[in-house]
Amino acid sequence: MPMRLQVLFVALTLSLPACAQHGKYRIPVQHGVDRLSAGPRFPDALLLAQTDGAEEVGIQPSAGAPADTEKPGRLPSHALTREFLYKFLLAEIAGQRGNVRLASRAYLELAQSTRDPRVARRATEIAMYGRFGDIAAEAASVWLEIEPDSQQARQTLIATLVGNNKISDAKPLLQKLLAADKGRAGSLFLQLHPLLSRYPDKAAALKLIQELAQPYPGVAEAHLAVAQSAFGMENYDLAETELAEALRIKPDLEPAALLKAQSLQRTSLAKAAEYLKSFVALNPKARDARLLYARLLAADRHPKEARQEFQLLEKELPGNSEVVVMIGLLSMQMQDFAAAEAKLKRALELNYRDPDSLRFYLGQLAEERKQFDEALDYYSKVQSGEQAVPAATRYAMILGKQNRVDEARKYLQSLDVQNDQQKTMLIQAEAQVLREASQYQEAFDVVNGALDAQPDNQDLLYDVAMAAEKLNRIDVLERNLKRLIELKPDHAQAYNALGYTLADRNLRLEEAQGYIEKALTLSPNDAFILDSMGWVHYRQGRLDEGLDFLRRAYAQRQDPEIAAHLGEVMWMKGQKGEAEQLLRTALQDHPTNEELKGVVAKLLK
Repeated sequence: MPMRLQVLFVALTLSLPACAQHGKYRIPVQHGVDRLSAGPRFPDALLLAQTDGAEEVGIQPSAGAPADTEKPGRLPSHALTREFLYKFLLAEIAGQRGNVRLASRAYLELAQSTRDPRVARRATEIAMYGRFGDIAAEAASVWLEIEPDSQQARQTLIATLVGNNKISDAKPLLQKLLAADKGRAGSLFLQLHPLLSRYPDKAAALKLIQELAQPYPGVAEAHLAVAQSAFGMENYDLAETELAEALRIKPDLEPAALLKAQSLQRTSLAKAAEYLKSFVALNPKARDARLLYARLLAADRHPKEARQEFQLLEKELPGNSEVVVMIGLLSMQMQDFAAAEAKLKRALELNYRDPDSLRFYLGQLAEERKQFDEALDYYSKVQSGEQAVPAATRYAMILGKQNRVDEARKYLQSLDVQNDQQKTMLIQAEAQVLREASQYQEAFDVVNGALDAQPDNQDLLYDVAMAAEKLNRIDVLERNLKRLIELKPDHAQAYNALGYTLADRNLRLEEAQGYIEKALTLSPNDAFILDSMGWVHYRQGRLDEGLDFLRRAYAQRQDPEIAAHLGEVMWMKGQKGEAEQLLRTALQDHPTNEELKGVVAKLLK
């Protein structure tokens, strides 16, 4: 038993005979002191309704609002009777022992008998902490009965009613809450959407918000609340109409701007980003809008501009690890490896919530710079999370590059796996190690053996096809890729691999082009599919079309094999100087790539 409760228990036990005989011992009530809410384990969760496993955000009180117990003289005092003591100690001890339902029920009965608002509040707190919505609503109702003018009691009861899916009962309370403090109507409307967003009957929630908003046509936040609810129902016409009115009344209303950007984002990332760019220019302190703007820029492949916005946020929030990580990742994307490393290390110092992911990225940076021992050290420290298996595979790949193939295979085979997906990932990694060591038959045997045990595993079907290609087993490649397409008709890479393999061998070129066109329809901006389309055009003698696709592919990704294809087509087009410069630069960056070395040997004798 915690010391605080133990002392209280001893003191009350010693006084019990006198209390029972004379009834003269009373719990003292002092301003600012409330012994009835002194339980050490229960949080002050009054404004966070947690019912039936869900979390509903309660309406927040006014800043500086007086507490409900600001007048000590109005509070009742209680004779320390045997029944009172029993229920009080039952509630506290039950709570300490983890029986939160019994604790909340005991406090509720105590509140009903004492009519003390502190006890009613305590009953509500504990019931909400335990997610007992029925008891919380009953306790909050008692609290409001005792203190009918208490805004906090009313707000809490609203939250519990909504949490229990009783919004019809909450409506008059919400109306009264809005009417009681019209100056705060805007902030109250801002809290309606999170309060009602998880209510299962979305149409009823929208109707309620519309009825609540109707008397407040000049309040921008009232229109925003309707727009938010309508947007959640995919009633975009109503949402846009209400949003326009909200922003007309209050052009700097940041939540409305965020919702408008979200609406624009449904059809165009660029339009959403452009809108937020204008909003942030007019409202430079709008941090949430700037954050969303930066994320949209990153998503729309504008890493430089996105990083600039995150750097502005970092000046305002220098200790925010999330912002620091975004700058680091964008710097990686821009191949600014020194900046990326500095930011990711800084995020580790700031105790970023997922340090293993940072170690994985730092390992990738070290690997990119050929600092393999440092990369191995980072990868070895990734012990958990979604990056654990990828880190292990990268660790093995480095061992393979160091001609430690047997060690890499033993390492992968020694790892514990949690599920079939992780097992497949490690098998793929082992096959990749073997492929990079030019042990193509061994690689095929590894993945083909795994496929025998899981004949419709999509990842293994693809990997066996790629291993078969290295052995010139085109029959196996076609069979597996066509089976993969049967299982997953939108698998763009399966179409692409099938089309490219045929094109690269000058086989059935029209059929090959058809496969690649299908892949491009499914993934129109994929650099490797653009490369395949350029290569099949080249094989068919359409050099101009082929060159156009290959330039687009290389602009997106400076891959050595794309460089080899682009350089060869440039050479055949008579652009020999540009082709030579491209090929020599690519070979300098990727000196071990076999395809690139072959093209250089063929053309630059």
